[in-house]
Amino acid sequence: MSTYDQIEIEDMTFDLETRMFSYPCPCGDRFQVYIDDMFDGENIAVCPSCSLMIEVIFEKEDLQEYYEEAGAQPPEPIAVAA
Repeated sequence: MSTYDQIEIEDMTFDLETRMFSYPCPCGDRFQVYIDDMFDGENIAVCPSCSLMIEVIFEKEDLQEYYEEAGAQPPEPIAVAA
């Protein structure tokens, strides 16, 4: 999968209400990815208006400060029966 660019998490905007990171897309819209998806290992932010995607550079530990800022906790793992 090819991406348009690689962006550091610090360069993205975090919305406390939606718990979503965003970054301006060249098409005029914004790349978006939810913090919970990032916590689960997703590192691709997608633009809802065009086909471009960016790779978000971050460490899982980086997300804790954003969860605290939003007054939330990371999602709990879901137990799966074998």
